[in-house]
Parts: sequence; structure tokens; C-alpha cells
Amino acid sequence: MSMSATSGKIASNPSRESLNGRRAFLFLIRRDLTLAFRTPGQTLNPVAFYLMVASLFPMGIAPQKEVLSQLAGGIVWIGALLAVLLSLDSLFKSDHDDGSLEQLLLSPHPLPLLVLAKVVAHWLTTGVALLLMAPVLGLMLHLPAQAFPALFLTLLIGTPLMSLTGAIGAALTVRVQRGGVLLTLLSLPLYIPTLIFGTGAIQNAMAGMPYTGHLLWMGALLMAGLCLAPLAIAGALRVVVDG
Repeated sequence: MSMSATSGKIASNPSRESLNGRRAFLFLIRRDLTLAFRTPGQTLNPVAFYLMVASLFPMGIAPQKEVLSQLAGGIVWIGALLAVLLSLDSLFKSDHDDGSLEQLLLSPHPLPLLVLAKVVAHWLTTGVALLLMAPVLGLMLHLPAQAFPALFLTLLIGTPLMSLTGAIGAALTVRVQRGGVLLTLLSLPLYIPTLIFGTGAIQNAMAGMPYTGHLLWMGALLMAGLCLAPLAIAGALRVVVDG
């Protein structure tokens, strides 16, 4: 009887810990979303920057419709990349400043799960806004109609991937004052494959060629990022904060 009760207790603990982990994951997403809505500037600034970057390109290159339509995919993607970089600087820094980051490190829940929750919240507040603005920028830049599905799909896969990979740089620079330049230098090389496949898919769509291969490569990179990036972010935070 005693052994049965003990076995039942042991069997119930993993499910209880898993449930608590899910609750902590959802609670952290809800907390970060609430903080983002209370300080809308942090969400609106990257979107405004996104619009400004895409608006300045026609002035600096050429306002002709034919030229802009050829460059539209790359302009929208570079604007999204820079806007995500702008928003990543505060991903962990505000938590480090108010001491909540140390509480996350001391939490009994798996740290990779908690940092993944913060990355998800960052994508919901930044990546989704950029995703919704992309068709508007495509129209402004005369992107051909047949390329809009490719633009949306590549950004749908690419923006969470940029949040995941950029969060590694944000974790490494969490204790660096004005670490935006260092964060950019660390994150930009990680963004190159995503940028190549994203713009390549749009160029193929504009030429009437299949772009499924580019989407599959981006999906594979996203799966790898979901598996590996939380571990790298958690390790970087432990080294930087505990060191």
C-alpha cells in the first residue's frame, strides 16, 4: 500500500511541475503584454521606425515605380530587421534594472521556458505589428500583387526567428550600458540567412517562380531556433548576470 502510494506520488510530480511550468510560461507572457500595453511607446517606436525607414528609401534611391517595385521586398525586410533590432535592447534590460531578472534566474521553473515566454511576448508586441504593417509598405513601394503572399509568409516565419536569435545578443549585452551597437554587431550575422531566404522568396514570387523551398528553409531555421535559442539565451543570462 505504502509502495503504491509512493509510486503514485512520484508519478504525479512531473505532471504537476509541467502544469506549473505552463502556468509560469503563460503568466510571464501575460505580464510582459500588460507592461507593453501600459507603455505603448515601446511598441509604437519600432513600428514608426519601420515606416520611416521604408519611406526614406524612395527618397534616397529613386521614386520611379519600376525601380521601387524591384527593391520593395528587400526594403521591407531590411526595415523589419532594423525595427526588431531597435526593440530588442530593452528585452531583458528593464527586468535587470528592476531586479526581476534575478528572480527569473532563481525560479524553480526551467529558465529556457521562461526566456521563451519573454521572446513570445516580444514577438506578439513587435513582430505582429511589423507583420500587419508590411502590406501597407508593399503598396507604398509598388510591390507586385503576386508577391504579397510571399511577403506575408516570409515575415510570418522570419519575425519570430529574428526575435529568437536577437534575444541571444540581448542577453549577452544585458549589463552593458548603451549596448545597442554591440547588440547590433552580435545579432546582424545571425540575421543573414533569414534575410537571404526571405528576400529570395519574394524575388521568386515576383518572377512567377516557386518559393516553397525558401519557406521550408526558413521553417527549418525557425524550428532550430525554437529548440536551441532558449538554451543559448538562458546560458548567456546565467553567465552575464551571475558573473
